[in-house]
Amino acid sequence: MSKHTVLFELGCEELPPKSLKTLRDALQAETVKGLKDAGLAFDSIEAYAAPRRLALKIVNVDGAQADTQKRFDGPALQAAYDVEGKPTKALEGFMRGQGITADQVSTFQAGKVEKVCYLKDVKGQSLDALLPQILQTALDNLPIAKRMRSAASRTEFVRPVKWVVLLKDNDVIDATIQDHKAGNLTYGHRFHAPEAISLTNSDDYLPKLKAAHVVASFEERQAIIDQQVKALADEVNAIAIVPADLRDEVTALVEWPVALRASFEERFLAVPQEALITTMQDNQKYFCLVNAAHKLQPYFITVSNIESKDPTQIIEGNEKVVRPRLSDAEFFFLQDQKQPLASRKEKLANMVFQAQLGTLWNKSERIAKLAVALSAITGANPTDAEKAALLAKCDLTSELVGEFPELQGIAGTYYARIEGENDEVAEALGEQYLPKFAGDVLPKTKTGTTIALADRLDTLTGIFGIGQAPTGSKDPFALRRSAIGILRLVIENNLDVSIEELIKLALAAYGDVLKDHAKTLVDAVAFLEGRYRAKYEDQGVAVDVIQAVQALSPKSPLDFDKRVNAVNHFRSLPEAAALAAANKRVANILAKEVIPEGNVFIDNLVEDAEKALFEEFWRINPIVKPLFDTKDYTKALSKLAALRAPIDAFFENVMVMSDDTNLRINRLRMLQLFRNLFMQIADISVLQH
Repeated sequence: MSKHTVLFELGCEELPPKSLKTLRDALQAETVKGLKDAGLAFDSIEAYAAPRRLALKIVNVDGAQADTQKRFDGPALQAAYDVEGKPTKALEGFMRGQGITADQVSTFQAGKVEKVCYLKDVKGQSLDALLPQILQTALDNLPIAKRMRSAASRTEFVRPVKWVVLLKDNDVIDATIQDHKAGNLTYGHRFHAPEAISLTNSDDYLPKLKAAHVVASFEERQAIIDQQVKALADEVNAIAIVPADLRDEVTALVEWPVALRASFEERFLAVPQEALITTMQDNQKYFCLVNAAHKLQPYFITVSNIESKDPTQIIEGNEKVVRPRLSDAEFFFLQDQKQPLASRKEKLANMVFQAQLGTLWNKSERIAKLAVALSAITGANPTDAEKAALLAKCDLTSELVGEFPELQGIAGTYYARIEGENDEVAEALGEQYLPKFAGDVLPKTKTGTTIALADRLDTLTGIFGIGQAPTGSKDPFALRRSAIGILRLVIENNLDVSIEELIKLALAAYGDVLKDHAKTLVDAVAFLEGRYRAKYEDQGVAVDVIQAVQALSPKSPLDFDKRVNAVNHFRSLPEAAALAAANKRVANILAKEVIPEGNVFIDNLVEDAEKALFEEFWRINPIVKPLFDTKDYTKALSKLAALRAPIDAFFENVMVMSDDTNLRINRLRMLQLFRNLFMQIADISVLQH
């Protein structure tokens, strides 16, 4: 069968930069699906995307579908011919319906019955006939939130379509896609080479466009940008900050990338650098430069879409645009300093946190009370903790945070430093929001840890206290994320405290603002305990490991974590599967039996296997007891792995449910002993193997 290389290009007005990569990948995936559904094999598909085009190159695709046979089923063979072997009315009706004669009838076995049928040869359709519809369907299925129609055209797309190229080797495929007749004409850079470019075959595409100042490959443009940005940063001994999203967006904005370095006045460096970086990245799409200590330098890099004869004009233009934005940030920063942080509490007293739970100042006072109580657990200085808590929300009323909301906490840290607060207090103002997302860093200071815990506990307890626990997808106060933050803050800081204790402290800070303390305690504790699964599944821990620990309901997150790590490690031991099975078997036996209180009697051990198992208990007990006491569960479980051979031998050679009552009770007590050893850590019987 003949093989061909196809080039498809959709030329448009500038496509939305934030979704260019997604559109390219979706077009490729939808086309692959369409070709496979049509039974057209191909070697590979290369996808290209630039501001004014989406394109595909399909390499070595079949020229047509394979010919197939379609079977049309008729009546059973018995009913198709009479005794003389002539067609019956049933068969005649079938032949008439299919438009065939008796010599075109075949038979096939349908289960136990033989039937007549007609095997019709179906000729495969050509690539030329199939491809236009495959591509149109792929375009119709692209993930576009808002489609637009242009001029008189009835078809819709994310931006007005200007031209369509569809080549098979050297020939144009006759097709209309998005209301445009396909041809072999493409267009170069909007300014450098706007005239039409004629393509003689699909291999011309990339080189001819490059000659016309268009780099069609997204990856190639990105590599050029990376290289140019690094070279410009190196010249001033700096490192460029290149967030992945911004890098993709800039790549999607230019056809012919030319990176240029510009500068701004050093006086702006007195402003919190986070504000300057935010405004340059978000509003101007610039890459900022920092030194090795991550301190902002007075430069930025802009990526132009034009190779200018006079680049200094473009540089000066960008410097002119950025100056007012940096001046705004500077103005807000200086305005804020006219008012001390602590004096902002009046404004906080007018900002509602939650209608039933009061204002942000009420919240600040509760956090302060809670932070002092938590200091005994976190090891923070209670005076620092109280001060940080009372200042924590003050920057929310500042001009800087009003303009740059993502600077909440960070602005507070700057202002606290300027006002001469110590490092613990100043740092805590920014650290109170950590961790912001799964896997984010935690506060470094003890005061920061204390405020971060107090803030989350206050919100969680308050929202549960007014009966507004999260439901389904509704979680306006992000309590699920907050709860995992609480667990991480406790576990990763080695804080030995129960969840119940934490909620009780938060309730004490609320006092009579919350009516039903008992119900709130139960609900909030259950909610926090319910987040273990999400937390550990995120870390790649198997569900059965989490369930084995949950079966024991450990009270403290730190204890829970030690047990999960122990069971996770135990699961990888060669003895784990057999011991999990033995635990399950023992649990099932003990569930059906009532065992009288008492010890195992040595005199009632008659079989060698039960004596050996009991001896192993005697040997292992003094080894694991101190490990349980120090909560070294991982080591304890590794030691208990030695019970595998004796418990297996016991089940193989000893009849537990003996007719002799004394022997039976003794053996059940042995199994109880075995089960209790493991149950001091987790319920190993739930492990799946």
